[in-house]
Amino acid sequence: MKIKSISFYLGLFCFPISILSFINILYSSYFDYFLSIESYFITLAISFIFGLALYHYGKKADKRIDFIDQLILIILVYLLVGFLICIPFYLSNFQVTFISALFESVSGLTGTGFSSFKNIKYLDPTLILWRSSSQWIGGLYFLYFLTLLFSKKNFDYKMTTFTYSGENNFKSEENIRNNLLKIFIFYSILSFICLSLLNISGVRLFNSLNLTMTLISSGGFLPLDNLNEIIKSNFQKIILLIFLLLSYLNFFIIFNMFNKNIFLNRHKEDFYLIVLVIVFVILVYLNNLTGFDAAINVASSLANSGITLVKTDYNLSLFFLFLTIIGGSIMSNTSGIKLCRFYILLKITSAEIIRLISPNSIINKTIFSSENKITDEGIKISFLIFISFFLSLFILSCFLVLDEIDFESSFKLSILALTNTVNSEMFSLPNLNFENMLTSSKISLIIFMIIGKIELISIFLIFKKIFFKD
Repeated sequence: MKIKSISFYLGLFCFPISILSFINILYSSYFDYFLSIESYFITLAISFIFGLALYHYGKKADKRIDFIDQLILIILVYLLVGFLICIPFYLSNFQVTFISALFESVSGLTGTGFSSFKNIKYLDPTLILWRSSSQWIGGLYFLYFLTLLFSKKNFDYKMTTFTYSGENNFKSEENIRNNLLKIFIFYSILSFICLSLLNISGVRLFNSLNLTMTLISSGGFLPLDNLNEIIKSNFQKIILLIFLLLSYLNFFIIFNMFNKNIFLNRHKEDFYLIVLVIVFVILVYLNNLTGFDAAINVASSLANSGITLVKTDYNLSLFFLFLTIIGGSIMSNTSGIKLCRFYILLKITSAEIIRLISPNSIINKTIFSSENKITDEGIKISFLIFISFFLSLFILSCFLVLDEIDFESSFKLSILALTNTVNSEMFSLPNLNFENMLTSSKISLIIFMIIGKIELISIFLIFKKIFFKD
């Protein structure tokens, strides 16, 4: 393991937290919110010192690190950046424990949205902004991970080769910087457009800013206790729906809209996802949920956000829970198992059945009617992802049951943690008190929220390298 090389990149991931701290200091100063301003000065100093120390420690090391070291880097980013983000929570006047503060920060960083805080509207506005910005920066980091790290063909269990995942031209540091800059600029432009539309629609600027960072990152934190306190008009619902849809489609789909060749050939997964939304909305609408509410709930579930305007009955809550497992596009901030893997398993299973009935049949192994073919390796990975998902589900459920949470709630909460989706009335699971959970339950949720982003396979690969080097 190249410790110095990992330290160099880890240091770079600390500096944006310093920038977020500085923004919160400016916000606190401008609006006279001095109650928690010291915590942001402390966070700025610690994140900058950590970043500078790690950067200089690995500055002269070889910058090329293998895939396993990159996985270790991702886990360390979630843990270290999660620690830096938790400082204002821990130093706030709400007397949360360190584990609860870390739980809150990792929940934001992974876009999950589980929260130890109740009565959000009574929180310090700077702390609400800090919660939301943790989602925004976490969403940006995950897009970097998908584009730079998980697009490697030697370990393609994210299956980014089946869809458009950027230029993938990373032969020099300059190319890497250019790609990272493009992602940042496009991510920021989408955020600005969302903020502007919400503000124009009549949503208060502070709520618009926080809700924007939630929608862009497929997160679950809200600036108020209920979304229907913010979104009231049909125009606001349309904006909410549009950006929920954008958050679970391929991040580059708008970027490639004017490139006909790429748009038609490399975004077929997204067309299938749009068809799925239409089908599922019709099914939900037939179950007496009104048009906009049905569409928002379907999009929010598939986008692994979980925010909702209405409470749903028990049967529909199970349906929406199933949609969170499907997740969205490969190149998006969503988690879940992903549509692509479902598609591969369903197609191969049906092909094997057809082969048994008619051995001479020619089986088409293309995915989404594109030029990409389903390989034996892709089939194995899809099955492995399914097995690892349900293994994770079983392990986490067992830990939560020990916390005297009933089996059904434990099972639901485990699915939401692994798909990085907030618990809400849509899943008939809104009133969990995370603050009163056992420390072991919070730590388990922290670990599996991270696993939901990087896959359990990542952990297996790291253990394999450490204990079975040959």
